[in-house]
Amino acid sequence: MAHIIVVGNEKGGAGKSTVSMHVATALSRMGHKVGCLDLDLRQKTMGRYISNRMAYLAKHDLDLPTPDYIDLPEVDQASVPDGENIHDHRLSMAVAGLEPENDFILIDCPGSHTRLSQVAHSLADTLITPLNDSFIDFDLLAHVDSDGEEITGPSVYSEMVWNARQLRARAGLSPIDWIVVRNRMGAQHMVNKEKMERVISKLSKRIGFRTAPGFNERVIFRELFPRGLTLLDLRDIGVKGLNISNVAARNELRGLIGALKLPGVTVDF
Repeated sequence: MAHIIVVGNEKGGAGKSTVSMHVATALSRMGHKVGCLDLDLRQKTMGRYISNRMAYLAKHDLDLPTPDYIDLPEVDQASVPDGENIHDHRLSMAVAGLEPENDFILIDCPGSHTRLSQVAHSLADTLITPLNDSFIDFDLLAHVDSDGEEITGPSVYSEMVWNARQLRARAGLSPIDWIVVRNRMGAQHMVNKEKMERVISKLSKRIGFRTAPGFNERVIFRELFPRGLTLLDLRDIGVKGLNISNVAARNELRGLIGALKLPGVTVDF
């Protein structure tokens, strides 16, 4: 069976689609077969990212490893039994269609609470939650006191992950490996950063997730999207002498892929 990776949280702007595209493409470049789904049915940033990639490769006659992407299939409401949700059927059909041919299925979730996102979390073997390094984003995971030191309670997103874990346990499936990826961490050793590190460490032990460093804020990511490219493609398109920022970003990607500890994956880039 394909290993299912879900990239999700309930807040926009945390870098979910950037993380999704870079993880999926990195796995493809390492020789793994990867299928992708985008559950943001309105914006479809992940879907557009891959569409941009296919157009760029065709225009420049390039052949670069690329994950497969499919839209959710349409389902006739009349064929759905009473009491069942049509979106559950659409997602299960998509996963069933990708599973036979892929080692990994990566599902990019929207930055809001939807039925599709809820069901996808229950399918996750690995859950990646990108999080900007601020207490505004931390509120996605848990609530803290006014000093930013003590956790006062879980958030609705953490409760959703807990429910997904319970569903998997009842179904006899393996536990979700939950990784919170800290994006846009400040380079300086600031008081806010120290507080974030303390409360994230406390919360990780309380609700059971691992942490991994993600991507710092870099202009390169905004430049790559229109062409559908990732950091690992730059040399292949003729970019020589990568600058320090691009090299650092590539090292961040290497660190992220290693931290995910995906089955059968050895980081070799």
